[in-house]
Amino acid sequence: METVKVILNPYAGRGHGRKVSGEIEAAFRRGDVPFELEETGGPGEAASLATRARLDGYAIVAAAGGDGTVHEVVNGLAEATPEDKRVEGLAVLPAGSGNDFADVAGAPRDLDDAVHAIRAGNTRSVDLGLVEAYDGRDTLRRYFDNNLGMGFEAQVTVESRKIKRLRGFAIYLWATLRALRAYDQPFFEVEWTDGGGNRHKTAQPMLLVSIGNTRRTGGAFYLTPDAVMDDGLLDLAFAGALSQVGILKLLPRAMTRTGLHGQKSVSFGRLRSACITVRQPVPVHTDGEILSHGIERLTVKVQPGRLQVIV
Repeated sequence: METVKVILNPYAGRGHGRKVSGEIEAAFRRGDVPFELEETGGPGEAASLATRARLDGYAIVAAAGGDGTVHEVVNGLAEATPEDKRVEGLAVLPAGSGNDFADVAGAPRDLDDAVHAIRAGNTRSVDLGLVEAYDGRDTLRRYFDNNLGMGFEAQVTVESRKIKRLRGFAIYLWATLRALRAYDQPFFEVEWTDGGGNRHKTAQPMLLVSIGNTRRTGGAFYLTPDAVMDDGLLDLAFAGALSQVGILKLLPRAMTRTGLHGQKSVSFGRLRSACITVRQPVPVHTDGEILSHGIERLTVKVQPGRLQVIV
């Protein structure tokens, strides 16, 4: 078997530094799978390491961390792959706070099981989202595998980065409460094309816009509960402006498997592409990583089945 390149974020939710590294090394040795492990030194480095690994000829690149690490590795592999080719050979070793993409895709949480999956070579093809966002100065281009959030959802991500003493889902819950005080609800214009080629448009003050490739985000929130990662479409959910009391009432609903269905303030759709404009710049995240704190306009397109994942 060829050597697997393992890109480890040593600061992921599961542990730190030598502990995580040692667990991974032991699992690969038990599974008799050759590997080379490299730790990231800071945000963004996993993407460049993944690009270099693919250009150096590694057929399998494993992202060891949470959704943010997977996001960076996916972007690094995609940047090293021609636009008309499939992004192949992604493995995931879940070690983060949420692990949303890994759980939905079917990547085992147990390290020994994850290594056995790599040896077995079972894969599935899933969709990718591609976003191009304008922040008033530059156009930012990024892939996402799990979801994209604008407005309040992204403000929660911003607040979560300020929280140091909590772990796991508690981070997102506390960040949500902090975001209530920090986010205005500006006027959005959302246009999208559905799977049948029909065009739709809405314009109103909004709490958030969420575009999901999977049904779950933030470890326990189901903003796009019907999203399927290999159906060739992305799911759209948007919520009209609400009072703080209204937001707090909505929060428990978002943590159920049926998500926000049945809520009068929330609408849903499915899309091949979308264009979103906002009068007041808002934060945007892709897979839980802040793309920008002030996006004015963005476009999103789905790339059906472009990402191959070992499961």
